Amino acid sequence: MAPGWSPGPGQRDGDFRTAVRWVATVPDSARPRRSRERVRSRGTYQGPPAYDVPPRWGFPQVVWRWPTAVPGTSTATPVASQRLLLIARNAVAVLWALAGLAAVAGGAEVWRYVLLVLSRDTALDPAVVGASDALVLSFSLLTFVMSVFAFAVSLWWLFVARTAAADEAGQRPPRRSWEVLLGVLVPGLNLAMAGSILAELEHAATRQPANRRPKPSRLVLGWWAAWIGNGVLLALTVLWRLRSGVQAQVDAVFLAALTDLSAVALALLTAEVIRRFTQLLAPMEERLVRPLRVVEVKGAPELPRRARPKTAAR
Repeated sequence: MAPGWSPGPGQRDGDFRTAVRWVATVPDSARPRRSRERVRSRGTYQGPPAYDVPPRWGFPQVVWRWPTAVPGTSTATPVASQRLLLIARNAVAVLWALAGLAAVAGGAEVWRYVLLVLSRDTALDPAVVGASDALVLSFSLLTFVMSVFAFAVSLWWLFVARTAAADEAGQRPPRRSWEVLLGVLVPGLNLAMAGSILAELEHAATRQPANRRPKPSRLVLGWWAAWIGNGVLLALTVLWRLRSGVQAQVDAVFLAALTDLSAVALALLTAEVIRRFTQLLAPMEERLVRPLRVVEVKGAPELPRRARPKTAAR
């Protein structure tokens, strides 16, 4: 008999709202004899299987991965939070290198300023002056090149972090990409816009409501102050070098030393901002996870255990 639908008692043929489904099954007497003997021969549980040699089969030794990293899935658009870890690691390394070079360049500028002050009364050794000039020129050039790389990788991290924060919150970023780019690259405008852009990123990274006004933390405010101070000192140094006169050149050396030292503070604060925000947006790194193990269980009820069959192989 094939399965079908039939009206219940007291119902007409066209009413199927409370219908009863009739299912026909094969009786045991009609099943093949071989299948019935197979069911009877299973018997009781004989214990776990035993092997003469260790089996070679098993599960693959893989770690947890994002769905886009599993073979057979789409990898056209990788997860933003997954890329953020690698970009942040590279950005922090570049920023620390920039801080070291800027510190040496600032020390070289201070040394040149001291030599200029001493040259008013005594003659200086040409070898000392040559070493000071070589140190200032070499490390100033290295600092400039490293600052370009640091700015580029930090800007890259900013765009990826905005995407990761928007994906986590399920919302669109508060500003468009071209607005962020202009707010960071345009001189003068970037002094006012960079801090607000970073505050908006912090607001999204900490899962704050979208309708609430962003309130920057002390870290963001400190970074904003260092950003403005470095920009103002850089502009003053460039303008002071355009002036003529010995005193103007001496003042330019002093301003250059302050600019390099402010660049050290800005690089360190930027590295801390990237590290802090990456921990909020990206999955936790394996080295930060503390391994735990169960040492003792107290107060747990004892579980009943079945007796081992005498016919078990092991």
